[in-house]
Amino acid sequence: MKRLLLRADDLGYSYAVNLGLVRAVKEGLICSVGLMPNMPEAERGLSWLKGEDIAIGQHTNVCLGTPCADPATIPSLVDENGQLKSSGTFRQGFKEGIDFVDYDDAMREIEAQHDRFVEIVGREPDYFEAHAVMSKTLSRAISDVAARHHLREQKASFDPENHVLCGATEVRMLCEDMLPFEEYHPTDFIRRTVEGMKDGETDVMVFHPGYLDAYILGHSSLTVNRTKEVDALIDPDLRAWLEAQQDLELIDYRDIA
Repeated sequence: MKRLLLRADDLGYSYAVNLGLVRAVKEGLICSVGLMPNMPEAERGLSWLKGEDIAIGQHTNVCLGTPCADPATIPSLVDENGQLKSSGTFRQGFKEGIDFVDYDDAMREIEAQHDRFVEIVGREPDYFEAHAVMSKTLSRAISDVAARHHLREQKASFDPENHVLCGATEVRMLCEDMLPFEEYHPTDFIRRTVEGMKDGETDVMVFHPGYLDAYILGHSSLTVNRTKEVDALIDPDLRAWLEAQQDLELIDYRDIA
């Protein structure tokens, strides 16, 4: 039996992103959602999913918005205005071989976001991972906080040839929505993935469904492809095709050991 997990990241990013993501849950295929605990729209987005039978994870965010920790206590993570450094800053550091993240700063902010997650969700996250940052120090801190709280960590790798651990389970992670608009076809991506899966394999497909507003347009390079993913994930023909696959089980993070 093949097992497929369809995950949506970025709940809380913006009002419009919430609208599209929530639609992908209520009308679509998404049953695992990553919440950005530090973002102003996190509580509103979560309230729109009240009563939904879904896994909710901590999508730890250290590259956008206001930190949950006191900015003065995490100087390596914030700019001169006390805001979290941008993903572009992280990417540039990675290109230059510089990991500017201080381990203790990362631990403080991850713990503060965990506290905020528990405060607004009312329970521990069903899975635990980080948003869009290439930093070995941050990855180590994520693993250490997950271990401290006995959380199911989803390690990251979007090389389809690699397998990584989610908790104690080996999974393959896939994400394609950073492709240029004209090249990205999320329905084809899902069908192609399922057709290429091996028996006994667990695949985690990561999506960023959402609609667009001024905030997302001003703060993210991932824009129109978010809207394409909403349309694909709510497509009844795609759902029917997936449900017709006799050797495929659709799961969420609560189904992973």
